Amino acid sequence: MTVTYVIPGAEVTGLDAFWTVMGAAVNGPGGSFGRNLDAFADCLGGGHGTPDDGDFVIEWRDHARSRDALGHEETARWLRSRLGRVHETNRAAVRGELAEAEAGRGRTLFDRLVEIVEEKAPGALRLV
Repeated sequence: MTVTYVIPGAEVTGLDAFWTVMGAAVNGPGGSFGRNLDAFADCLGGGHGTPDDGDFVIEWRDHARSRDALGHEETARWLRSRLGRVHETNRAAVRGELAEAEAGRGRTLFDRLVEIVEEKAPGALRLV
């Protein structure tokens, strides 16, 4: 039996809100389902609230609002917060991504989240 997790896109007002909304969708109010991109990818692999057989769907409703909230502005904010924590060998790449985001170009957080779901749980994402 397929389990459906609903992300109410209007509640995704930024990356922190996405973590809260996703955690509640999978594990109930106050639940967690990762608090960074790597942890999110790990959670999608199973054992963190999703069925062991991987038979689930993530239905991202009103995803266009989330796409806006997780767009270039939020991506730039996130990249700025990462800049001081990344290994020095990765700083130039993060600076480049930040410059792109500040110019309104490049992959957004929304794009990254969608890519992670598609990679870790192929076919599980429904954007509605």
